[in-house]
Amino acid sequence: MRTLVIGGTGTTGSRVVSALQQRGVDVSVLTRSATKRVAGATTTVGDLCDPRGAEPSFRGIDSVFMLTAAGTTETYEGVLGVLLAQRANVRRFVYMSSHKIDLTPTLLFGGATKLPIENALKLSGTPYTILRPNSFYQNDIWYRTALLDHSIYPQPIGSKGMSRVDVRDIAEAAAIVLTTDGHEGCTYNIVGPDIQTGPAIAEVWGKALQRPIAYGGDDLDLFEKTHAFMGPSLVFPYRLYFEWYQANGLHASPEDLKTMHSLLGRAPRSHADFAKECAAAWA
Repeated sequence: MRTLVIGGTGTTGSRVVSALQQRGVDVSVLTRSATKRVAGATTTVGDLCDPRGAEPSFRGIDSVFMLTAAGTTETYEGVLGVLLAQRANVRRFVYMSSHKIDLTPTLLFGGATKLPIENALKLSGTPYTILRPNSFYQNDIWYRTALLDHSIYPQPIGSKGMSRVDVRDIAEAAAIVLTTDGHEGCTYNIVGPDIQTGPAIAEVWGKALQRPIAYGGDDLDLFEKTHAFMGPSLVFPYRLYFEWYQANGLHASPEDLKTMHSLLGRAPRSHADFAKECAAAWA
């Protein structure tokens, strides 16, 4: 089986590549830059914003894993990925969407951008599975300096809580649904075992780093100011997302957790274990 991974050089996609390789899958990675390579995988250079340029990458492909980076072209790229897979008669397509996007139909990088991709996939006739992960533990790595140098956890998650997940569990789930039967037409919420608030996450980091860590609070004006480097087309939609998190939370249901146990054959990784691993590596 030959699998094309779209988004395979990033935090999650590279782990999907690794998980597939561990299962003996021949992996090809679609990337915009020939200088970006993933060990052991074939690199194909192409851009979904250039359909004719990307089309050859789908030839001879049996299955596709696709994630699309948040940005102004996300929906266009995602729908084109679905259409090119359809034209190539791909036999299995796994799309990484986002948790509970049906509740965020007007949020960019949520339902507003991802639901059209999901709908295109469902109508394409290509056998599909949709993965809808919660927020990632690995996003905390962005805040390493704040944690180590200032003893602050600054991500403004709020007090309602989120069932965040380890990207390694996302990757393993993707590899499982790409290489085993019984997942066609399914949508799986990929979640962690605990509901975590901003203050609770700070406490976990405090235990891992063996020092008091303060939660930076819910000030989203401050979030926009400190994340201005992302550019206005990214930072404002992310602000709206954090407003939604603070107002509603993003919780896994008991059924979601049962599905995770069944899919992975084990419990999902905890944030406490992730934080301990990071603390040891940073030391």
